[in-house]
Amino acid sequence: ITVSIVGVVALYALIGIGPNVPVELPETVAGLPQNSQWIVILFLYAAIASLLPVWVLLQPRDYINGLQLFIGLGLVYAAILFSNPTIVAPAFNTAVPEGTPSLLPLLFVTIACGAISGFHGLVSSGTTSKQINKETDVRFVGYFGAIGEGSLALAAILATTAGFATLGEWRELYSAFGQGGVDAFVEGGASIVAAGTGLSEAIAITLLTVMAVLFAGTTMDTGIRLQRYIMQEWGSIYNIPALKSVPVATVVAVGACVALAFGAGGADGTGGMLIWPLFGTTNQLLAGLTLLVITVIVVRLARPMWFTLLPLSFLLVMTLFALLVQLVDFYQQGNWFLLFLDVVILVAAVMVLLECVGTLRKHFRERAAT
Repeated sequence: ITVSIVGVVALYALIGIGPNVPVELPETVAGLPQNSQWIVILFLYAAIASLLPVWVLLQPRDYINGLQLFIGLGLVYAAILFSNPTIVAPAFNTAVPEGTPSLLPLLFVTIACGAISGFHGLVSSGTTSKQINKETDVRFVGYFGAIGEGSLALAAILATTAGFATLGEWRELYSAFGQGGVDAFVEGGASIVAAGTGLSEAIAITLLTVMAVLFAGTTMDTGIRLQRYIMQEWGSIYNIPALKSVPVATVVAVGACVALAFGAGGADGTGGMLIWPLFGTTNQLLAGLTLLVITVIVVRLARPMWFTLLPLSFLLVMTLFALLVQLVDFYQQGNWFLLFLDVVILVAAVMVLLECVGTLRKHFRERAAT
């Protein structure tokens, strides 16, 4: 308890100090602007964090992050209760920017807290499982984590719909396609927190930014760790001794990310944004794979399967729908690179669907034979 209190107090003390003592990097270093320098620093951090045992950095950092999240959510909900903000966003927004995709299927391939996510499937199998004392703890950790994600999702919705004084301010932020996102959560949430708690808007903005950044940092180093696991598994499967080495696998994992960021994006390090339009569909396809594995397991255990099979079916249909919509868009835009990737992902999605159907049919035939 003492360590937890010290950790949280230190974190919030730094939040208070941050706006007054900002860390500024040189304008350029080796031809890299400030934004790119931060990208390099974050990659170095992620590489180091992924090499350390889970209990050395990832677990305690996530623990403090979890406490910070609940305190932050408590402040947001308390501020909503006391300030009673008005939801200025329209229930149905028809004044959308040109080029905005339709709600269906976009809503179901959007990366959002509280939604099903393939990345969480990787994390639960490669990282979370290593922090569980016994199997019976899984239900508590899983459901409690889902409640936390759902609470954050609700707070984000309130921040982005009620955190603005007028409908005009809300429309101004969303005046162009692609705007909003984290900025809307931070600005809207900070406005509510400042009005409901009496904190300065600068402190409230820093508080909400830290909530978002800590999740991003967690995602980054966990992603590198999982990518290193995959590289090591490839080393074992294809008998490549070098890839079995932890340092080599980490260098390959980070190197692939750096090559994408700077090789495709130049000195700005924005290469990852080139393939970002397809991230949602690939993530949901991975979620489908996760549900497929779970469905096969429960079927083999002769347990009810509909609670996983139904969302799996819906998810695959929406993912295929989204891929086809994007395929047409990329063709019309002449974006051949993303068009090629879309076709590859579409083929993978069809293979997942066929694998699902084939596995279930085989099991039902075996069950009927016995």
